[in-house]
Amino acid sequence: MQGIVRGLAVSVLALLAAFPVQLAAQELRVPQTAAEMQMSFAPLVKRTQGAVVNVYAERLVQRRASPFAGDPFFEQFFGQRMPNRTEKQSSLGSGVVLGANGMVVTNNHVIDGADDIKVALSDGREFPVKVVLKDERLDLAVLKIDAREQLPALAIADSDRVDVGDLVLAIGNPFGVGQTVTSGIVSALARNRVTEGDFGFFIQTDAAINPGNSGGALMNMKGELIGINTAIFSKGGGSNGIGFAIPANLVKVFLAAAERGDASFERPYVGATFEPVTSDVAEALGLDKVRGALVVRVAEGGPAANAGLKAGQVVEEVDGIPVEHPDALGYRLTTAGLGKTVKLSIRENGRGEEIAMTLAGAPETMPRDERLIEGGSPFAGARIANLSPKLAFELRMPSEVTGVVITEIARGSPAARLGFAPHDIIVSVNGVNIASTAVMLGVLADSPSFWQVEVERDGQRIRQIFR
Repeated sequence: MQGIVRGLAVSVLALLAAFPVQLAAQELRVPQTAAEMQMSFAPLVKRTQGAVVNVYAERLVQRRASPFAGDPFFEQFFGQRMPNRTEKQSSLGSGVVLGANGMVVTNNHVIDGADDIKVALSDGREFPVKVVLKDERLDLAVLKIDAREQLPALAIADSDRVDVGDLVLAIGNPFGVGQTVTSGIVSALARNRVTEGDFGFFIQTDAAINPGNSGGALMNMKGELIGINTAIFSKGGGSNGIGFAIPANLVKVFLAAAERGDASFERPYVGATFEPVTSDVAEALGLDKVRGALVVRVAEGGPAANAGLKAGQVVEEVDGIPVEHPDALGYRLTTAGLGKTVKLSIRENGRGEEIAMTLAGAPETMPRDERLIEGGSPFAGARIANLSPKLAFELRMPSEVTGVVITEIARGSPAARLGFAPHDIIVSVNGVNIASTAVMLGVLADSPSFWQVEVERDGQRIRQIFR
């Protein structure tokens, strides 16, 4: 079945150390002679393969031994002769050592939900690790090897200097067969809409990447990391020559957050909503290229509003680097880092100008004040909170939404049975506008004989009456 496959597990991490050192300072060129075409990647592989590790993750899951297990009627007659089974599941991926102190970067999906994680070096040694930092949206995780000696590590390249056509190597453990090296070129840059996550800025390569390669390294010809292999486009689960890697510049800022001891990875809050520039939009706005991020909405008081960004403008560059689409804009701002001031090149009504925007984290404009609703109301079993840009970001909701949101629903609760769901925004109850959790609790305390409820779900208003 055609689709994007995540969970590769090895990467192409070896490089052409066989080329003369002087070539790095010279202009890149294709092989000119038969002798040049017979040159080998072997010296580069030997120098770098020790920094690529296999990541083993194990998790315990509950399996029902029978479809009737847990049913009180059958257990009354058969007792506990149908107990649930505890089953161990294993996953295999790859990782890259990026510091002599034992910091390993891999994909989050390789270790997500694991109860026990180990890494194995190319020489056969195994070490336990602890998770230092992970992020589901970026699909990155940093592990710390419990080792006393220095470990081989890869240097991190500037992935903005990568060009289409550059030679690359990938090292990993495809299908669990053992460490494997493949070669190819960079096929494309700034690829988005590759995975279901929020991140959309990948390096594309034709180096063979397969299941088991996830978390492995994509390297340049200097033996430097240019990306973490993450996904493939495949019809049957194997390599079709279309693989995707998370750029090293994002890995660099994520690793820095882990080394600082940050509890989570915080991305810049812009306070604006963007859409891609289509051919129709480009024509209407007088743009000569179909690229950029079109400003759709700007939140009052946010960094974008303070910088002077307005709806209808198109962001074309960040610090002189072209912006292909809204995902590319998010990538550029994230790699710039919090606290930095960036220059945005914008275009409006055929005129171009530059504005400066200071990057900051999403604010919690009002305390979230999470509450679990109990009692006999239709909302019993729902956990609610005050929305802010920070909470909206955590819930993957638009940053401009306000009000009171349902964050969780208990299974089997009245709220669940009546169809309420996480991310529902409670607009009004019995004609009272719900501006905060305190207002909500005040309305619920009245215990009326019927409930007239209005909620907003994915931008649509839903009105219901309960008795």
